[in-house]
Amino acid sequence: MTIRIGLMGFGRIGRQVYELAARSNDIEVVAIADKGRIDILHYLLSAETSTPELFRLEGNKLVNPRFSARVTQVDTPGDMPWDIFDVDAVIDCTGIFRDVASMQAHLDAGAKRVLLRTLPIDKIDRIVIPGINSHTIYAGDRMLSAGSATTNALCLLLHIVAAKLEIDCVSMTTIHCYTSDQSLQDYAGRDFRRSRSAAENIIPNTHEGERWMHVILPAFAGKVMTNTLNVPLHSGCMLDANLVLADSSIDTNTFNEIVRAGAADIGDVVGITDDPIVSSDVLGSTLSLLFDTQATEKAGKHIIKAVGWYENLGHAARLLDVVRLYHDLDVAMGVRL
Repeated sequence: MTIRIGLMGFGRIGRQVYELAARSNDIEVVAIADKGRIDILHYLLSAETSTPELFRLEGNKLVNPRFSARVTQVDTPGDMPWDIFDVDAVIDCTGIFRDVASMQAHLDAGAKRVLLRTLPIDKIDRIVIPGINSHTIYAGDRMLSAGSATTNALCLLLHIVAAKLEIDCVSMTTIHCYTSDQSLQDYAGRDFRRSRSAAENIIPNTHEGERWMHVILPAFAGKVMTNTLNVPLHSGCMLDANLVLADSSIDTNTFNEIVRAGAADIGDVVGITDDPIVSSDVLGSTLSLLFDTQATEKAGKHIIKAVGWYENLGHAARLLDVVRLYHDLDVAMGVRL
């Protein structure tokens, strides 16, 4: 049975979700809400793919060999009539409408479930990180989040290591590409540092992962500090995590082998590289985390520095994975929302 989804926001993540769906055999994007002009949205989609000929613009629809998606110039939750399109889930890719009221507006407009592409502001039904807590989902969940790309990468690393080692605390910094809400030139924004040019600076920023750690990995509540450095790169990110281990005997080789074995157990969301890679080498990867064995270091008796790589395409893939998880649960339970 084909899964029908709607997209709110057709920025980079939205376009990546669309392209991955077009290359799947089980998901169709049937409706897209975005304030942009449809011809420009099509242009951007075509510019980012190696097969632009597969994505056509026909009137008010984006068309590919598998499905067509109606595009509507709507940028506010509640204004898009999702019920008309009979969508099984709406993925809000804007990164803006993260509060319960906005998610409820999607539901009131006919969405059966709403999935955020980032962390929420309020308490919602479920934050689902594939590879960690997929078994906790419930058919009655309506307001969902798949975390963020950085949150997935960090939590997967901690989940793997904590299965074998006791971790006292963690300090994580993500070296992150600039984001669409940053200005390319100095421009007065919501805080001082983020008012500086994203194209010219390394900009320290906060990260919300630590706030939700008690929900995703309860054993790490109050033990994790997360920060961001936005750098002048278009895509590709690096996770830099310092783990304070209770066992002082753990060396870098032992640590690497623990992560290697754990990645194999989790499946296709975590990968291992033994090569001396850089950020551009992770582009095109659908992994949530590519663990870098060459970068593992030990400091003093208890600190292990671990490095991993990821890009937004991996998170787009996880968004579709979460949609599939709920679809499979509904089918198994004979639920028709």
